[in-house]
Amino acid sequence: MSGYPVPMTRPKTDYLWVGVFAVLVTFAVPWFMWRDATVWAGLPVWLWWHVGWMALASVAFYLFTRGAWDRGMNVDGEV
Repeated sequence: MSGYPVPMTRPKTDYLWVGVFAVLVTFAVPWFMWRDATVWAGLPVWLWWHVGWMALASVAFYLFTRGAWDRGMNVDGEV
């Protein structure tokens, strides 16, 4: 051994999660819907966007906790 630390290797799925969360953050605020007064089912469309986006973010975080979180925290996911 040369005394240098071995670089960590990341599975391809970790880079996929980085992309997923970048998209979630980017579109969390619907900039493109500003000044749009469209109403659907009694509420503004931008509010429905937030409701749907939070549901999508919840599903993404749930899936993230099923594997990548345990691997990143160096814990055994099997309880």
